[in-house]
Amino acid sequence: MVISDHSLPLISDFISQNTHTPKDYDAHTIEVLEGLEPVRRCPGMYIGGTDETALHHLATEILDNAMDETIAGHANLIEVRLEKNNYLTIRDNGRGIPVDAHPLYPDRSALEVILTTLHAGSKFSNKAYATSGGLHGVGSSVVNALSSSMVVEVARNRVLWRQSYKRGQSVSPLECIGTVQNRRGTLITFQPDSKIFGNCAFVPARLYKLCRAKAFLFRGVTIRWSCDPALIHSGDETPSQAVLHFPGGLADSLREEIGSKTPLLTPIWTGEASLPTTEKIETGKIEWAIAFLESGTASLISYCNTIPTSLGGTHETGFRNALLKGLRAWGERRSIKKAQNITAIDILTMLAGRLSIFIPSPQFQGQTKEKLTTIEATKLVETALRDRFEHWLAQNPHQADTLLNFVITRVEERLRHKDKKNISRKKATSRLRLPGKLIDCTKEHAEETEIFLVEGDSAGGSAKQARNRETQAILPLRGKILNVASATTEKFHANQELRDLVEALGCGSGDTFNINKLRYNRIIIMTDADVDGAHIASLLITFFYHKLPEIIHKGHLYLAQPPLYRLTQGSQSLYAMDNADRDHKLKTAFKNKGKISISRFKGLGEMPPTDLKETTMAPHRRTLLRVTMPQEEITHTHQCVENLMGRKPELRFAFIQEHAQSHNEMLLDI
Repeated sequence: MVISDHSLPLISDFISQNTHTPKDYDAHTIEVLEGLEPVRRCPGMYIGGTDETALHHLATEILDNAMDETIAGHANLIEVRLEKNNYLTIRDNGRGIPVDAHPLYPDRSALEVILTTLHAGSKFSNKAYATSGGLHGVGSSVVNALSSSMVVEVARNRVLWRQSYKRGQSVSPLECIGTVQNRRGTLITFQPDSKIFGNCAFVPARLYKLCRAKAFLFRGVTIRWSCDPALIHSGDETPSQAVLHFPGGLADSLREEIGSKTPLLTPIWTGEASLPTTEKIETGKIEWAIAFLESGTASLISYCNTIPTSLGGTHETGFRNALLKGLRAWGERRSIKKAQNITAIDILTMLAGRLSIFIPSPQFQGQTKEKLTTIEATKLVETALRDRFEHWLAQNPHQADTLLNFVITRVEERLRHKDKKNISRKKATSRLRLPGKLIDCTKEHAEETEIFLVEGDSAGGSAKQARNRETQAILPLRGKILNVASATTEKFHANQELRDLVEALGCGSGDTFNINKLRYNRIIIMTDADVDGAHIASLLITFFYHKLPEIIHKGHLYLAQPPLYRLTQGSQSLYAMDNADRDHKLKTAFKNKGKISISRFKGLGEMPPTDLKETTMAPHRRTLLRVTMPQEEITHTHQCVENLMGRKPELRFAFIQEHAQSHNEMLLDI
């Protein structure tokens, strides 16, 4: 049986792990990181990484602080200026960061405490801000820690103060520059540290888009954008100077997105309202702009306290519930029974919308705040929006009927497509009970399809998102399956995991086996790129070898090859299969001296679906190893399987003793 050379180091890995002498481990090996050193050691914990996206998160943190001042009613102007050598300046005309001595640190100003101490800020309660984007007291200090240079100017009570910092530490005392008559607020100029971010640089188009998004979110702010013209590349339409002020708020943003597309209803539905009061949330506000489109790509963009929540969250759940229940209620009022078949998907696929909420002390998933997790937000948004949606439908009955009829048409199309798919699949699955865990594909012909055997529901979830639903099926298996080489026939027939696998394949086993009934052309074993994953793969191959050998003989069995590492430098990302491949790519593929970020995938369940698709599942990008069994090696193959997987442990021990020395020598060479 020929599998792959990749399977050989597994025994040596086991030997090296169990014969390795650990280094001394005592109190002297325990490090205590103080101040902002944790941020510099592990920036990914605070800003999500060290790539271009993480770099721009620094700008977002400072800009969000300025936006909090405007939303609180203390500022109405923000200036954002990008200069050469990656210097970014953000200034507001708000109250200015306090510069008096901090009560707990009499020898330091509040400004210095905020910029050099984690979890120091004024947003833990509603004393200074009713709502805000920054909540953990880490934003400004993280930016300071990850900047090679930062200069802060504060104008308070007609006095200008200045202090300089470097990599999280103050390098000058707080200086009084003098009096100023027509200036107030905070100005921060910083340069991200190239030791952290390598060659990554601010992208003018990306910063300009961020500024526009913030200006759309709050009608009371004007953002002045400026950028050194030399930083704008040819073909980039980003202006070097612009004044961003949108009195229409979210409606202006949505109209810009829709452009020449024709909304189903005119005008687009916009509004704002106060959120209901609860014990945990005493104040809050919701704003929305919604357009229903006859055609085109639908989208919903949401925010919480001006923070973009690209991964959605509880406020989007409330938004969907409000529209769904409101439209169903209108259908019931019109005595249209089909309205009860409407789902949120039927509505969202034709909707372009903006949703913005403001609540005190929101909870986000992670410091990068991409997903809102505040549980109360679901009910608050649903209640506030549903009442107004139903009122709008009642006030505009003609438009409401038009919308309802259009959505019901979508529902009927969805149900027809579902019935057609079920009929086509029924031909292939007649008299066949498919296991409940099987995530099947829609294609009928076996020649065009393949099934991935994955370990666990977590990996199954990632694979489900990464797959081509027409041609790729997923069957999650629970843990390590039964070793059929050493198990009795009774145990084999009683094992639910293997019974599910046989039923999913459709070809039977033993006396009932029929290769012509195989439902998939390729059976792909996809396990983690570690020792446990290789063990599961070995157990599955042993199963096919003993119980379904014809599948191997006909060339239907494959091994997926997921990568172990992702190497990133700036905008360039490569994948490495193992340690040797990683070291080779580090020496050959990355020629400049910028910082290289190395991410190790812990398993398929932890791998983002986009990475799993690009590296392991997409047919035009992946590498598959076909499991073969040459006729001339059948005797040797049988003996090898019996030695390694059979009932006699002494044969496995003898194999380890025989090959341990050669594998250790190979490791030393590496």
